[in-house]
Amino acid sequence: MKKILVTGAVGQIGSELTFALRKKYGEDKVIATDIRMPSDRDLRDSGPFEFLDCLDPHHITRVMQIHKADTIFHLAAVLSAIGETKPNQAWQVNVNGLYNILEAARQYHCSLFFPSSIGVFGNSTPKQNTPQETIQRPLTMYGVTKVTGELICNYYHKKFGLDSRGLRFPGIISYETEPGGGTTDYAVDIFFEAIKHKSYTCYLEKNCSLDMMYMPDAIRAMIELMEADPDNLKHRNAYNLTATNFTPAKISEEIKKHIPEFEISYQIDPARQAIADSWPDSIDDSCARKEWGWNHKYGIESMTKDMLDKISEKIARADKSQ
Repeated sequence: MKKILVTGAVGQIGSELTFALRKKYGEDKVIATDIRMPSDRDLRDSGPFEFLDCLDPHHITRVMQIHKADTIFHLAAVLSAIGETKPNQAWQVNVNGLYNILEAARQYHCSLFFPSSIGVFGNSTPKQNTPQETIQRPLTMYGVTKVTGELICNYYHKKFGLDSRGLRFPGIISYETEPGGGTTDYAVDIFFEAIKHKSYTCYLEKNCSLDMMYMPDAIRAMIELMEADPDNLKHRNAYNLTATNFTPAKISEEIKKHIPEFEISYQIDPARQAIADSWPDSIDDSCARKEWGWNHKYGIESMTKDMLDKISEKIARADKSQ
């Protein structure tokens, strides 16, 4: 990767990926792009930033001609909960936007990373230890767009020889950026509320089991996949990926080990609960581990401790600066 373009760089994953790529490859080698200007001065000032609307091919062409990227991390997307309230926007951004980026990658001979999701699965998918290759009948527009993305990326690889690669992410947990409208966002909010208010009202049922991943593992997985030997990649556009698995009740118990007075209550959101219920309880990521050496570093205990430590430090800095 000589010069890297990141779309959706202001988002939850994109912002942290941009910092990691700049640290690894050099600040001037990573072009952050989004339809929003970053409020984070560090993101804005640490390297090149361009306004880019993935729905406008002319925007994409201009940025590609200026910066001559050879690798694209395409993270611009509408997430699951928002996608259900704005299905047309989800299709436009997640499918048409990806198509425009694929065309740019083909034209300018770029490698492409595309993030998929456990949202590609539905009620007819095996719920336990979901296989790499299985039935994909999602019940959400977000899931439909991600299945479409997997298929079109695979088509571009087979038809045009495009070096496209992707991961099916579980819920991503981070202390850096605000949640962006995902069904698993409770697993981020709960930490902030535990520190600020010692309580949290959860919108998912207490025993709703979902696979999760701490952001440092997710960032590392993306970079490692893009650095992997292409000859080893048999499932290159949609690797199952996971790190840990828990329910709201289980993560609250883990938080109580550090904040004994913490209490959780439940006010179920039927829409988000229905989305969560359509996803697997757990997935099998053995193909990723076998084909390119994936191995997570953070489990529920180490993630919980690090999240609470980092959020406490973040709040303390904010209070001090006021």
